[in-house]
Amino acid sequence: MILLVIDTSGKNGSVALASADVRDVSMIEVAALTGGTFSAQLVPLIAALLARHEIGKSDIGAFIAVAGPGSFTGLRVGLAVVKALAEILSKPIVPVSLLHAVALASGAQGTMVSALDAGRGEVYAGEYEIVSESERVLREQLLPKDEFLSMASGNIVSTPDATLAEMARAAGLSVSLVEPVSIEAIARLGWKKLQAGETVSPEQLDASYMRRSDAEIFVKSGA
Repeated sequence: MILLVIDTSGKNGSVALASADVRDVSMIEVAALTGGTFSAQLVPLIAALLARHEIGKSDIGAFIAVAGPGSFTGLRVGLAVVKALAEILSKPIVPVSLLHAVALASGAQGTMVSALDAGRGEVYAGEYEIVSESERVLREQLLPKDEFLSMASGNIVSTPDATLAEMARAAGLSVSLVEPVSIEAIARLGWKKLQAGETVSPEQLDASYMRRSDAEIFVKSGA
């Protein structure tokens, strides 16, 4: 099966074509998105990838997309494109949590806590129960750093952020400092979820922002 994989959650992003079967996922090509212009780049980049490998849009078997947490603008652009293509082609969508991928990156078993810097003194945190091939999402939330340390107490913390890792170690936590999540890792997690039937329709696809946008905050406060 041909998979189209999209990650627009960060300052820079990626788009990839992958081929998957029951045994494995292999990357056909990965292309980078430059921050700030996702809306102008994304559709032409997808078209170019398909053309280079002589793959028609109808050959795409499923879409895998990072649904958050991350950039408001980036996620909106990426998920809007996925929704449109999936609706036109009547193909399934697999939303992937970046926090889930960070938790798996450590390779550890048991109760895992993943962490990403959310700015403003806050942490995107996820808690998962990982036993062999079984994974259960316990919670994903936005927390102040002190609450995050309390929530993570007694568990292994997985993070690609060296500053968060140092903070957690200073608090006496066990830490696994991992590499930033690759588009290949997203593809593999998405393929696993697809095989388990964890898909959504275009109408059901939604971003996991965890934090309200500045505009929403200003409107609520009357600023």
